[in-house]
Amino acid sequence: MQTILECVPNFSEGRDPEKVEAIVRAVLAGPDVYILDREMDADHNRCVITFVGTRESVGEAALRGIGKAAELIDLTHHQGAHPRLGATDVVPFVPISGVTLEDCVRIAEWVAEQAWRRFRIPTYLYEAAARRPERRNLENLRRGQFEGLLAEVRINPERHPDFGEAALHPTAGATVVGARKFLIAYNINLNTPEVAPAKTIAKKIRTSSGGFPCLKAMGVELKSRHLGQVSMNLTDFETTSIATVFDAVSREAVAQGVDVLSSEIVGLVPRKALENTAVQYLKVENYYPQLVFENRLEQIIREQTESAPAKTFRAMVEAFVSAVAAPSATPAGGSIAALSGALAAGLGEMVSGISLGRQSLAAHHPKLEELRDRLASLRQRLLDNIDDDARSYQAVMAAFKLPKSTEIEKAARAQAIENASKEATSVPLETAELSAEVAKIVYRLRGITIPLAAPDLAVALDLAATGQRAAIENVRANLPSIKDREFLDAVELKLEQAGGRS
Repeated sequence: MQTILECVPNFSEGRDPEKVEAIVRAVLAGPDVYILDREMDADHNRCVITFVGTRESVGEAALRGIGKAAELIDLTHHQGAHPRLGATDVVPFVPISGVTLEDCVRIAEWVAEQAWRRFRIPTYLYEAAARRPERRNLENLRRGQFEGLLAEVRINPERHPDFGEAALHPTAGATVVGARKFLIAYNINLNTPEVAPAKTIAKKIRTSSGGFPCLKAMGVELKSRHLGQVSMNLTDFETTSIATVFDAVSREAVAQGVDVLSSEIVGLVPRKALENTAVQYLKVENYYPQLVFENRLEQIIREQTESAPAKTFRAMVEAFVSAVAAPSATPAGGSIAALSGALAAGLGEMVSGISLGRQSLAAHHPKLEELRDRLASLRQRLLDNIDDDARSYQAVMAAFKLPKSTEIEKAARAQAIENASKEATSVPLETAELSAEVAKIVYRLRGITIPLAAPDLAVALDLAATGQRAAIENVRANLPSIKDREFLDAVELKLEQAGGRS
């Protein structure tokens, strides 16, 4: 993988292994995604899944997990020691190789928007992706948790989400998405069943109380183990190290009349974070080499590479082409139109990326980066429309199959056909508009990219034009089933603007 990002979503389920396994399967149901670690905690009633992917795959993988969690987790019946806002509580993206924190911010923004569009889950942006200073800190967003925010979000504009309506999903709550540096989740267990010492220590050492920088801490009760725990996040381990935290908690524990029993690393830890620190000194429970992020990443990629059959480009597209060739109504022309536009955007991205590596084009690099990012966003939206078009047409077919024996049934069927046909019109109409925008951007790349890529840009323009024309044909195919004159007039205006006037 030329680009590697880590994603560490936290889900509000730590007691049902089957639900966690279903979420893991959903995350893995796409290319270039590798699960590095999963942690379940029954006391916290929370699981942490660590996976890596490419810049192109990691966002979609996170969305698959968010969608599955929304199906399986009902926060109205959820209890646990860890604060939470949503079924998928937090989704951070972390740059590892070939990407920047700014790249992670853009992916976080797209995922947050898509979580609302696809699942109607309102989303907040935090850390480097935050759009307001007070939202950088996760604890500010989690104030009141699901139950408190459920009422407050409707009446307090300060709590409105960054994407979505001022109301939580009734069972999945809200999700916080962001971009950050590598975070270490580190807990220290005290040899006392009382939680008060842990809370006192946490308050003294955390950043928000004037303690160590880049350290979040809270005291929690581990009822199943009859222990108090100082639960911490080290947001910059190079500023405040694990060893520094361990020493501080040990000193404060003695002052509270208790001792440190053990510590634990939740998820993975960078190799650098353990340099010059003995694991035995930290009393880490169940330590093994694969807790080190780099070790685990190397192992997983090696195993996947060795066990998986060699993939050709033909194999990558064969399943979709076979689905098109099958004797079924979907996927069909609308999906192909969206694919054409997405391929055009992908070619433009490729040419931009190659040109960004040329020093001779340094003067154009800022514009190339801007255009490449816009093409990446358009590509993702067009890829979404491949499935959206198929689903919308299936809805039309289902509406035509509704019963029509009585006048009431006929009226209901006609309305269902009207509604489904409007949606089946809107998707290819958007595809046409997106393809037209891709063409404009690709045209702007000519003259500021490497000359050898001129044929690729020509192909991209042809594909964008094909996507636009094909999408317009699909729009017109649905118009006869629509009676709403105002809707039809609006569509005709958009078609005229998109170059599809009849």
